[in-house]
Amino acid sequence: MEYEMPVTGTDIWYYYICPREVWLMKHQIAPDQEDEAIEIGRFLSETTYQRDKKEISIGSIVIDRIRQEDGQLIIGEVKKSSSYLKSARMQLLYYLDTLRQAGIYAEGELLFPKERKKECVEWTEEGRHELERAIADIRRIVRMPVPPPPKKISFCGKCAYREYCWAEE
Repeated sequence: MEYEMPVTGTDIWYYYICPREVWLMKHQIAPDQEDEAIEIGRFLSETTYQRDKKEISIGSIVIDRIRQEDGQLIIGEVKKSSSYLKSARMQLLYYLDTLRQAGIYAEGELLFPKERKKECVEWTEEGRHELERAIADIRRIVRMPVPPPPKKISFCGKCAYREYCWAEE
């Protein structure tokens, strides 16, 4: 039986933004750790939503926030902005699906503290099928001998890998 590489929520998040970044991360090519966006993400994680429990690790997932409301488990994912909403939704859906496979039924909410917004995310069968396709494609990308070529997108200016992809420009 062939080994199936584990996929994480972070892999899902970046897959919907930049498949090249997924390849770089999975091949342990570290991004610039002093990048401002990484530092802001760490700061938000440490300082927002203080009442909720923080960073619960379950297998290959790390849930930012978890709480119970009227007997319903609610997991939250904190994001700096809603700019990459599809990525955020799919990452949270991945967490909901992973919990569901373990017999834990939860609802999800995306939290955008700087925007004072939140969005509910629910597990659906359609979402599960999209996740299965994304996971298969992530595994295909990671098996490639070299990363996919860089493509200029709006995220590049904020990416901690930008110098790796665009150093010669």
